[in-house]
Amino acid sequence: MPEGTASGPEPKPERLFVAFTLPEHAATAVERAIEPWHEAFPTMRWTPKENYHVTLRFLGSTPVRLVPWVGERLADAAGIASVPSTRIRGLGSFPARGRARVLWAGLDDERGALARLAGSIRGALAPEFPLELAPFSPHVTVARSRAPSDLPPEFAATFLESEPFSVGTIVLMRSRLRRPAPIYEPIRTFALTGTN
Repeated sequence: MPEGTASGPEPKPERLFVAFTLPEHAATAVERAIEPWHEAFPTMRWTPKENYHVTLRFLGSTPVRLVPWVGERLADAAGIASVPSTRIRGLGSFPARGRARVLWAGLDDERGALARLAGSIRGALAPEFPLELAPFSPHVTVARSRAPSDLPPEFAATFLESEPFSVGTIVLMRSRLRRPAPIYEPIRTFALTGTN
């Protein structure tokens, strides 16, 4: 019998990612730093403050049947991950200042704790989500544009530095694409309780 005929069609896959959110003081620091640039780049799609987050692993279109398994694997990873400390520091762009399509706020990771956290999550999910080749670069996306923009040097020179904060939890998020901005819905939150 064809798959799905006994119990109806398989549910539509969900667009998922694993992230941590910013404390209010850090999100406010980002918002204040980028506000003067809104007028300079009106074609950019600016990220609402409530959507600020740091993606640790983008899963993309995920079969609903895998969601419980993802939760189990993230719980295991969170159980051995220590609580990293970081701060927001500086603005930048991808891929380069002269043809920027993504504007971001960076995060300190001098001791590599955020990279280790991202690596453990990627490893835990690798059986169903192949390891990414690109190195992890902790950042908060603050704007996107389909057309590349030529940023002035002053953009990267914008002062932005938050007070330090600890990352005590990670969140499995569902993304619903909407205009003018996507809606992010937390599915499950995991406390970091390990010592690695």
